[in-house]
Amino acid sequence: MTAGRFAGKVALVTGGSSGIGQRVAELLAAEGARVAVVASSSLAKAEAVAAAIGEAGGEAKGFVTDVREATACERLVADVERAFGGIDLLVNAAGVFYGTPVAATAPTDAAQLLDINIAGPWNVASAVVPSMRRRGGGRIVNLSSVAGVVGVKGMALYCASKAAVAMMTRVMGAELAAEGIAVNAVAPGNTATPMNAAVRADTAMVDAMRAMTPSPDVFSDVSDMAGIILFLLSEAARPVYGATWLADEGFAAAVG
Repeated sequence: MTAGRFAGKVALVTGGSSGIGQRVAELLAAEGARVAVVASSSLAKAEAVAAAIGEAGGEAKGFVTDVREATACERLVADVERAFGGIDLLVNAAGVFYGTPVAATAPTDAAQLLDINIAGPWNVASAVVPSMRRRGGGRIVNLSSVAGVVGVKGMALYCASKAAVAMMTRVMGAELAAEGIAVNAVAPGNTATPMNAAVRADTAMVDAMRAMTPSPDVFSDVSDMAGIILFLLSEAARPVYGATWLADEGFAAAVG
């Protein structure tokens, strides 16, 4: 498949085996990109997504990497370069979400959340930037969250981690702009993914969110988020650097 906005481009998508990342990988391939689908622990899942993309006429290959480890991210980039020749686009969609109440969070849980949500995108971007420099530029999109904009009780560290992603994006965007590398972020609101299936099954929680959400859609679809991400990866977003685009059905506007 060669037609589309991303024909001739190579894209690396972390968190690409489920949720928003999977949909991004599918849509990038449908628009001509060759896609490295990266899972955090299951190569089989990444390869299954890549195979489905191939059956649909796209080109993709599955990889597995622990984004918490800088050296693992460097090996990933080297593997992707060997497979596809370089990297033009990066989507940092890998992340974890769970409540972290003050004084009631296991140190291992806290460390894992911060390592994946903050160190993860930093490690992958740091490993990818040299490849983009060799290609003469590139585009990076990180995933922040509405929780990085408004506080949510019981989720202090998650909120902090996503606020950190937004600030990281802002500084990286300014730092790399002169080299033709655009770094931006999307801050999704409540989006229907496997990660929050338990929340969507809680009627009382959904009713409470509905009361705070101006849009009739309490949960966005993964395609909604993927569409915004693809825009930021495209030439149509050429002048956008260091921005975090809030896409939350109006939630932050109503509560914040």
